[in-house]
Amino acid sequence: MFACIHTPQLPPDVSLREFAYGFSPVVEETRADTVVIDVDGCELLFGSAYQLANQIAARAKAARLRGGFETTVNVAIAANPDAAIHAATRLKGITFVSPNEELTCLGDFPLDHLDCSLVNVEKKVANEILETLGLWGIRTFTDLASLPTTGVSERLGQTGIRLQQLAAGKTDRQLRVKQPEPVFANSVELEHALSELEPLSFMFARLLHQLCGALNAYALATNELCVTMQLEDQSTHERKLSLPYPMRDHKVFLKLLLLDTEMHPPQAAVRAISISCDPVKPRVLQNGLFVPLAPAPDKLELTLARLAKLVGEENVGSPTLLDTHRPDAFTMKRFTLQMADSRKRSKTSKNQSPVIANRQCLGFRMFRPPLRAIVEADQGWPTQISAWGKQRSVYGKVVNLAGPWRTTGDWWREDQWARDEWDVTIDRQGQQSVYRIYRELDSKNWFVEGNYD
Repeated sequence: MFACIHTPQLPPDVSLREFAYGFSPVVEETRADTVVIDVDGCELLFGSAYQLANQIAARAKAARLRGGFETTVNVAIAANPDAAIHAATRLKGITFVSPNEELTCLGDFPLDHLDCSLVNVEKKVANEILETLGLWGIRTFTDLASLPTTGVSERLGQTGIRLQQLAAGKTDRQLRVKQPEPVFANSVELEHALSELEPLSFMFARLLHQLCGALNAYALATNELCVTMQLEDQSTHERKLSLPYPMRDHKVFLKLLLLDTEMHPPQAAVRAISISCDPVKPRVLQNGLFVPLAPAPDKLELTLARLAKLVGEENVGSPTLLDTHRPDAFTMKRFTLQMADSRKRSKTSKNQSPVIANRQCLGFRMFRPPLRAIVEADQGWPTQISAWGKQRSVYGKVVNLAGPWRTTGDWWREDQWARDEWDVTIDRQGQQSVYRIYRELDSKNWFVEGNYD
């Protein structure tokens, strides 16, 4: 059985669909002022179908504080949803249409009351058919339903058959239920404030399990988790976990969240927790048969989180050069993998000139820390170098050099720099290597910064 709810005067700030969800979870919103609900199985809550219709009408008249919207509605109960729609939109009050008795209630309706959109018939086509029926002397639903089916099919086609079934209340269709928008967020309010990590972990696990279940249901993943904690001192503690790879494993999320909470604990006990995420499509990769397997993204992210806890977040990541001339000036940023388009990459390599493609560059190996050196200089030019360290040593005669290049900067800061740099070729027992050395202008000390490979 189906119940249609129609109101001629719907308040602008009222959703009839939300009102209908109070009686059944299966709701079709035909129009803004008309909805159809499936009442099968509602007998245990509301009694018979007629009792349900009376409760719908009574609740609609109730005040808004009691779940109503203070207006009258038309309610029709029928075995066919389209018959219920026609009865509710044309008859006032409560109407009960018995099964196989649809024409008893709807038969006297004129044909211009036939809602052709219910059977997906365009308005222009429907007007042409109704005009033809008017020429035949067909005026009501009963007249159209009494025509022979074979004759209607021969003269009006399948569209005429669908309109005849609609007039007779014999259409066979399912309700067009509108699925609610998925919400990837969960929250919980605690009876008692929690200040220790272990009881918080149980709440985190519960919310993350629900969140990942919703992601799995829609075949989605996430690369960002937003955690909000309402604290006992009325403040808010917010954390955002950005993941370089879309995932949906609640166990990995729990470990990452616990590590982050240990590094950034809330300042007071927690009264409420809310976790949300931005859903994205999961990344699907197919490894080559003869390509060695790379580390699993979730295990790699968990390892990086543990390292960040041990050495600090500012010491884990990918080095990025700073916009300055200061030597060896860099910062650490979070590592993100940039996936380049293989087609663009191949096109660029084809259009690249042979000179650029075959150009060779020397790699530079930085010594950390630089080696303190003793340099013999003839009129300011290095001629002999001796530098010793725990892991390496550099000594020999300078056979070739380039420089000096003087760099200075940040004179207004305590860590200003000013030095002269050379690239030198050192001969040591017949083997030659290229190094970069520099001299600090303020202390006159020499250092070996690294070598070229």
